[in-house]
Amino acid sequence: MIEAAINGGNPAGPRSPSEIAECAVACIGAGAAIVHNHIDLVEGDGGAVADRYEEGWAPVLARHPDAILYPTINGVGGAATRFAHLTPLAERGVLEVGIVDPGSVNLGSRFAYVNAGPDIEHAVTLCERHSLAPSIAIFEPGFLRAALSYWRAGRFPPGAMLRFYFGGADPEAGGDFWFGMPPTAPSLDAYLAMLDGCPLPWSVAVLGGDVLDSELPAMALERGGHLRVGLEDHTSSRARNEELVARAVAVVEECGRPVATPAAARAVLGLGTRS
Repeated sequence: MIEAAINGGNPAGPRSPSEIAECAVACIGAGAAIVHNHIDLVEGDGGAVADRYEEGWAPVLARHPDAILYPTINGVGGAATRFAHLTPLAERGVLEVGIVDPGSVNLGSRFAYVNAGPDIEHAVTLCERHSLAPSIAIFEPGFLRAALSYWRAGRFPPGAMLRFYFGGADPEAGGDFWFGMPPTAPSLDAYLAMLDGCPLPWSVAVLGGDVLDSELPAMALERGGHLRVGLEDHTSSRARNEELVARAVAVVEECGRPVATPAAARAVLGLGTRS
């Protein structure tokens, strides 16, 4: 499965709903099964934020009904505010994937990304309440320990997936996007050892660098993992999302694994057919 994270804080990424829709359709056409995006409305009530997401997603789902789309945590403040858009999106039948970031981390010298215990519990509870497949970000080993604790307790609905983030140091990004573990084989070995029999699917990504220029993709694919690419992680103004997806497809094909369509990704995650 290839995930395209198409914007984030990268100014070169699409911003308006029409731009997001066009980019998402292009990425799915190039081989992505999952698309993750932020929107240009950072603050607002849950309904307004949900409307903005749905405006960008509706044209994508009209073209690709099986596409797997999911948002980010939005705005600032407490968990009730930051996750307020998930409930209306879920109740409208648009959202199938939730967000669980089970820890806090200093993202280099940029900022501290803080998710307190009650915030994590709120995110997991939302996934349970709305039967959302948790997309679980792993920035540091402690994040994985927390995620495994929830998994062992049976708290994750079907479709949960881990994203192993590794810290890059792209000079264009200021060379200071250090956190967690570097994008190397020993780092991935450490995460996989920590899984200790946990069968959740997982992917690899490099923030502030280029995962496709690291040794991670071939190693991950050989061990049954998946890939996340896109401008949110790449942080370059020269790259294009669909080109990064096409490069990922080439790596997958070189490894002899099939590229998952959205329908195939649904089968892997157990999401079923979109109603």
